[in-house]
Amino acid sequence: MKKLGLLIALLVALGGFASAEDYPLGPDSQRQPGVPQGTVTHATWTSKIFPGTVRDYWVYVPAQYAPAKPACVMVFQDGKGSVDENGRSRIPIVFDNLIAKHDMPVTIGIFIDPGNLKALAPGQADRANRSYEYDGMSDRYARFLLDEILPEIAKKYNLSTDPNDRAISGISSGGICSFTVAWTHPEAFRRVLSFVGSFTDLRGGDIYPALIRKTEPKPLRVFLQDGNQDLNNFAGDWWLANQSMASALTYVGYDVKFVTGDKDHDMIQGGAIMPDALRWLWRDYPRPIAKPKMHPLGDRQTGFVEVVPDWELVSDEGKSPQKRPDGSVALYAIGLGSPHRVASGIAVDRQGRVFFSDVSGMRIYKIDLDGKVSDFVEDAGRATGLGFSPDGDLYVCENQTTRIVRYAADGKKGVRAEDIACQDLAVTRTGGVYFTQPWGDRKIGYLPSGGAKPLAWSDDGQLAYQLVEKSNGVRISPNESLVYVSDMIGKWVWSFHIQADGSLANGEPFFRMETRDEPYAIGASGMAVDSAGLLYVATPLGIQVCDQQGRVVAIINRPEQAEPFRGPVSAVAFGGADHQYLYAVIGNEVYRRHLVRKPVQP
Repeated sequence: MKKLGLLIALLVALGGFASAEDYPLGPDSQRQPGVPQGTVTHATWTSKIFPGTVRDYWVYVPAQYAPAKPACVMVFQDGKGSVDENGRSRIPIVFDNLIAKHDMPVTIGIFIDPGNLKALAPGQADRANRSYEYDGMSDRYARFLLDEILPEIAKKYNLSTDPNDRAISGISSGGICSFTVAWTHPEAFRRVLSFVGSFTDLRGGDIYPALIRKTEPKPLRVFLQDGNQDLNNFAGDWWLANQSMASALTYVGYDVKFVTGDKDHDMIQGGAIMPDALRWLWRDYPRPIAKPKMHPLGDRQTGFVEVVPDWELVSDEGKSPQKRPDGSVALYAIGLGSPHRVASGIAVDRQGRVFFSDVSGMRIYKIDLDGKVSDFVEDAGRATGLGFSPDGDLYVCENQTTRIVRYAADGKKGVRAEDIACQDLAVTRTGGVYFTQPWGDRKIGYLPSGGAKPLAWSDDGQLAYQLVEKSNGVRISPNESLVYVSDMIGKWVWSFHIQADGSLANGEPFFRMETRDEPYAIGASGMAVDSAGLLYVATPLGIQVCDQQGRVVAIINRPEQAEPFRGPVSAVAFGGADHQYLYAVIGNEVYRRHLVRKPVQP
C-alpha cells in the first residue's frame, strides 16, 4: 500500500492525472463575513408540457431584491447540484458575493431538476425525462420555462421580461439545453453559460455548429467550458464538439468565450471559474446584447441579408391591435378598414407591388410601392396561392369554388380553369400554370397555355406526383427548366424536369431542408427564387436559402417581433421598387426586409 501511495503521488507530481486541487474554489465561492445572504425556497412542479412529469425546483432570492423593481433572472438546469452550497458550483454563495460587489445585477436564481414520470405500481421503473428534455432540438423545454415555470414564480416575485435581463446555464446535457432555449427564443433569453456541454448526437445536437454557421446571427452571448479529457463515446467526442461550437460562434461573430482545461466530464474546473464566468456573462450590464455588427450572411460575396435594417412590420402604427370576441388579436394593415386574419399566398407584379391573400377574411390585398395597403379583391373565394402571368394578370387558387381564376389590373375577374382545387401555383412565361393540390393530396398539375384541363404525365410508368408526400408551394427555376415543389411531410423540396410538352419527369427529393425535433416534418410552404437561381423556402426553422446543388447555405431568421403563437413564415416573395425586399407572411402579418440579393424579375 505504501508503494501504491508513492506511485499515486509521483503520477500527480508528473501530471499523469490531476486532482481537484488543480482548480481550487476561490473566495467568491466561499461565505464571506458581512455579505448579505439571499434565501432559497424549495417546491415541486407537475408539468403539462411534459405531461405527468414531476420535478423539484428551488428559487434563490437575493437580499437586495426589491419588489418595486423587476429582478434579473437566471435559470439553472440540474438545479439540485447548482443550488447545493457544498457542491462545486455553489451558486447561492457566488450570487451573494457577486451581487454585493456589483459584479452582476440583482438576480433571482431558478434551479430546476429534470422531470420524472412516476411509476404507478411498486416494482415498475420511473421514466427519466432528462435526455428528452435537455438534449432535444425543439423549443419544448423553452416553452416549459416560458409558459409554466416563470409565470408560476412571477406570482410571488417581480421578474424582468427583458431578454437582456435573462440568463440560463447548465452542465452536460443541461449545457446544450441552455443554448437551445436561447437559440430558439432569443426574445426571451440572451445569456448562455455552458459547462462540458453535450453538443453531440445524443438527440441530434451535433448539428449545431453547422446550423450556427448557416443561420443569421441572433443577439446572444455564449460562455463555453470543456476539458480535453471529456467524454468520447457512441454519441461523439465532447471535447471536439465544444471546439466546433466555439469555432462556429466565432466565425459568425458572436460574443463568445471558450475556457479550456484538462479535466473530465465534471465541474472541477467549472466550479473554480464560475464567479469569473458569471462576471463575463453579465459584464457591461445593462447594455443590451446585440447581433454582431458584421457577419458572413451580410458581408461576403455570397451574403444575403443586410445587417441593418432588420425586418419591419407592414402595419399601421396609428392603429392599435384589435381584439376579437375570443380574445385573440388581429393587427390592422396600413390603411385597411378591417384586419386581415390569415394571410396565405403572396405574389409580386412587374412594378414590385405585393399582393397577398387572406384565406379566412376572403380578401386579396395590395401593398403599393409607397407602403400603402388597400383592398384589391373583397370577395376572393378563400384564395390561397397567387401568381402573375406574362400579361400582368393575377392568377389565384380560389378554393371556395375549386377554380383557378385571373384578375386584370382593374380587378375584373375571369376564369382560367374549372374543377381544380389548388394550394399554390406558378405561371410560366408562355402562360402555362403549374399547381399543387391542397388538403394533403400529392398531385402536381399543369395547365398548358390556353388549355382549360390539366395535363397528366408519368415518369417511368409511375405518376410523378406520387413521389411527393404532401405538396405545398410550387415555383419555377429562372430558366424555366425545372419545377420546385415543397413537401410539408419529409425534409425535402422536390425538383422536377420540365419536358417539351410541359409535363414533368426525373423528379428527385433534391433540396435537403434543416429541421428541428418538433415537428418532425419540415413544414415547408411558400418559396421564392432569386436571379442567381437560389431558392428561398419558408419553414418553421426560418427562411432557408438553397443553392443550385440542393444545399442549405443560409437560414434567415423569422422576425423577432412576430409573436411565437402566430406561427412560422408561411410564404415569401421579392417586392418593392427594386424588387430586393423580401416579404414574409406570418399568420395575419406581413413583414419585409431588404436583401443583398436580387430576385428573378417577374
